[in-house]
Amino acid sequence: MNKNGIISLGEVIVDMISKDKTNKNFQPFLGGATVNLAVGVKRLGVNSFYLCKLGTDETSEFVKESFNNEEVCLDYCTHSSAKKNCKVYVHQDQNGERVFHSYINPTPNEWLTENELAKELFDKGKIFYFGSGTLFHETSLKTTEKALDYANETNIFVAFDVNIRLKRWESEEQCKKTITSFLNRADLVKMAEEELLFLTESKEINEAIEKISKYNIPYLIITKGSAGACVYYDGKALCVPGVEVKAIDTTGAGDAFLAALLYCYHEKGRPNTSAQMEEFLHFANQAGANATTRVGAL
Repeated sequence: MNKNGIISLGEVIVDMISKDKTNKNFQPFLGGATVNLAVGVKRLGVNSFYLCKLGTDETSEFVKESFNNEEVCLDYCTHSSAKKNCKVYVHQDQNGERVFHSYINPTPNEWLTENELAKELFDKGKIFYFGSGTLFHETSLKTTEKALDYANETNIFVAFDVNIRLKRWESEEQCKKTITSFLNRADLVKMAEEELLFLTESKEINEAIEKISKYNIPYLIITKGSAGACVYYDGKALCVPGVEVKAIDTTGAGDAFLAALLYCYHEKGRPNTSAQMEEFLHFANQAGANATTRVGAL
């Protein structure tokens, strides 16, 4: 079978953006790191499959319609009338600036379970991608571990975005322990410089790189914001500078970067030369930079 498509496992977050300074009327937008990536790879022309549990209420219908408009496949999701989507409310201050107001998860224990995962999807997918955003919950943790078992059995390339959101975790220690337990289960791991320092309890990058080398990650991608990104692979290090743009909103830039990078891996396979690896990173840097030139995660 000719494997094709990128599978994203995660949780949909609906961003409720205030329309004005009264902060009484809100417009919904699709959000969440894994959603941004699933949409991003599809916009680049790769088949995109999203895995999560969806509800049946009005907000869930908005989510499904938004995914359908982006042509992201939801055929392998499950649906439950008990499920309500997470929402993030973003207000406007007196200067018109957007400010995070609140995060609401009405059904914190409703997740896609390991028994609801569709094995046949992994038989045909080419890349499996997941993030740490749902690993704090035991049900989602087990589902992710099962998905990785399927990915291993079906020889899928695995990408892991560390993407730490500390407020979701019981403690920093639980966060570090859980995330590091997944580092040696991925072919490609992406993290920001500050996340690398946090996970390795280091004060500077070289020390952190040395500490994390014990996990033998085939492709370790370290992003540095506007300064670009570095990749550590085959005992080598390669850094590619960022692309200069007039940034308006950096939300979702890292997701756009990774979507573009996985597009390259999907279409061209693992890079054979340093020149090709540099080409992949430059393309990803360009996508990340472009994402900052417009408002919103997508």
